[in-house]
Amino acid sequence: MVAAASVVVAVGTATGMMSALDAGSGSEQAKPEVTGLPRVGQLPVLPTASGRATKSASATPSSSRPASASPARTQQKQQPAAVSAALLYRHSDSKVLDWVRANPGDPRTPVIESRIADQPAAVWFADYTPVTITSRVHAVTSDAAAQGRVPVVVPYAIPGRDCGGASQGGAPDLAAYDAWIDRFAAGLGSGEVVVVLEPDSIAQSDCLSDRARADRFAALARAGRVLKAADSEARVYYDAGHSGWNPAAQQAALLKKAGAGTAASSDGIFSNVSNFHTTSDEIGYDRQVLAALGGPAGLGAVIDTSRNGNGAPADGEWCDPAGRRIGRAPTLSTGEARIDAYLWVKLPGESDGCKGTPGTFSPSYAYDLASS
Repeated sequence: MVAAASVVVAVGTATGMMSALDAGSGSEQAKPEVTGLPRVGQLPVLPTASGRATKSASATPSSSRPASASPARTQQKQQPAAVSAALLYRHSDSKVLDWVRANPGDPRTPVIESRIADQPAAVWFADYTPVTITSRVHAVTSDAAAQGRVPVVVPYAIPGRDCGGASQGGAPDLAAYDAWIDRFAAGLGSGEVVVVLEPDSIAQSDCLSDRARADRFAALARAGRVLKAADSEARVYYDAGHSGWNPAAQQAALLKKAGAGTAASSDGIFSNVSNFHTTSDEIGYDRQVLAALGGPAGLGAVIDTSRNGNGAPADGEWCDPAGRRIGRAPTLSTGEARIDAYLWVKLPGESDGCKGTPGTFSPSYAYDLASS
């Protein structure tokens, strides 16, 4: 496991979020046994849901790269950018909802249901299944449109993902990936959708040769163009790692090569996917990255706040670290300039691989996150 990345632990289809899989192909939802009663103590203030919870995929990065320098926190309060007033979409099928439905009498269920299952989260598409990808994406986006809500979808099939680590997989080559993205885009429809494009694909590209990296970045730039051309309401965000990983200027230079600074491909950047860095640190870092990236003034950032309520562990642990808690509720209205959304890209309770098989739901871990 690379100690540096937002490691997306993936087994079969990948780790982390809920995933929209083919019927019957990804339903090995491990249901861990109840191991004890919940601890008695004061629960955190329940976040206000800005929509319903979404399903995410079997692949989610959980990261830990030593920071070379912590970005300075923003000193000034700026006017918030204009953002959508719509609510985020909650997918009706996920591992946490499976567990809640199957365990109505478990003493942890009310906390897990109200604080995690009822929140919107991303829908991951982490298994390379070109024949069904269009229909699977369409099932999510059409259901969201019918509810008047905005889905968050995560294409996660770039070749060589996770540098051959636990989340390895994806398309066999870039030509196949291009074709998969074309089919993915065909399922978007015409409604508003947030696309978190290929977590770790840019920040964790140092394992590639210069030529392979350039080819990957060209494929990512093309992917953004294809997605935005297919749906004029699609908002596509590119991988900025997180505030404890690459310095902002270095990350911006990589993002620029991947097309993240052009309006034809990009609406901005995402950070902290499956990681734990505080929202304030990510806001400061993302603004630094955007400033260095340049491009249209409308480029913004989205931040994964699913597990960052207590910040990152001091020792840099990334795999289901103890003492973490859920962060701010997902919303498309942050009140922060250039910060377009707080999202739950990694679903709290889905293991990075230490509290269970990667991607499986751990009720004890979910309860700890929701009640600590």
